[in-house]
Amino acid sequence: MAKHSLLRRRFDRTLGYRLEAAAVHLLFAVLRLLPADRASDFGGWVGRTLGPRLGASRKALRNLERALPELDGAARRAVLAQSWDNLGRTMAEYPHLGTIAREWESRVELAGADHIRALKDDGRPGLCVTGHFGNWELAALACHKLGLDITIVYRAPNNPWVDRLLAGARGALQGMLVPKGREAARGLLATVRRGGHVGILVDQKLNEGIPVPFLGRDAMTGTVMADLALRYDAPVVPIRVVRAARGARFRIEAYPPLDLPRTGDREADVRAAMLAANRLLEGWVRETPGQWLWQHRRWPD
Repeated sequence: MAKHSLLRRRFDRTLGYRLEAAAVHLLFAVLRLLPADRASDFGGWVGRTLGPRLGASRKALRNLERALPELDGAARRAVLAQSWDNLGRTMAEYPHLGTIAREWESRVELAGADHIRALKDDGRPGLCVTGHFGNWELAALACHKLGLDITIVYRAPNNPWVDRLLAGARGALQGMLVPKGREAARGLLATVRRGGHVGILVDQKLNEGIPVPFLGRDAMTGTVMADLALRYDAPVVPIRVVRAARGARFRIEAYPPLDLPRTGDREADVRAAMLAANRLLEGWVRETPGQWLWQHRRWPD
């Protein structure tokens, strides 16, 4: 098995990644030829047509069965199709992030903008948090549109050529990108220390995190949001992206800052802060389950 893995890694580095990158570049070129709405609709069709046939769907259905046991089998399959539709649309919208930015007023309804403006004007560091809902990349773009510059944490693809392509597409977000990992921790800390603002996806599985309940089961949850907010007295504004039924059109909702406990027991306060964040996201999932990313490994089993 180890030899096979070594051979696979060598193949990826020498040829596999190049072939994959060529295919992704070609797909981006085709999607750019389409108007943004048609590209989004096409991506949704691909997602809901092919996604349920992929191995990741077994994991997603298992997640749905455990997290939303009130749904029957047909309802779970319907949510899965919607989730694949959303993921397909999100991927197809990467080449059109610039278009969405230019046509912001006609494509995005923004609620709660004052909560983001308050972060910009209060003279303190601050955090914007979201999860994998709708096209989650647009939470950062909403901040930029309101004049709030943020440092964004992202998970870099294994393929460095694809990583560069996506980084170019994310340029429309106008934020400083730092890849997930140690570099992200340093980048976030430096930003907050100088009074800046950061954007964090708080629904990612992080083995180095702590177990916090999420949709009925413990999920390994990163604590960087709580660590920074409590250490630097930084407000945390949640931002939710809700996708419209068709096309690349959205409603983005910014919420009042989270009410985080500060009892002096640092470990307990960190856990309580992350529990508050998870509970907020739980509510979003239950409202629009088909717009969340059920395919990723949120839980340890």
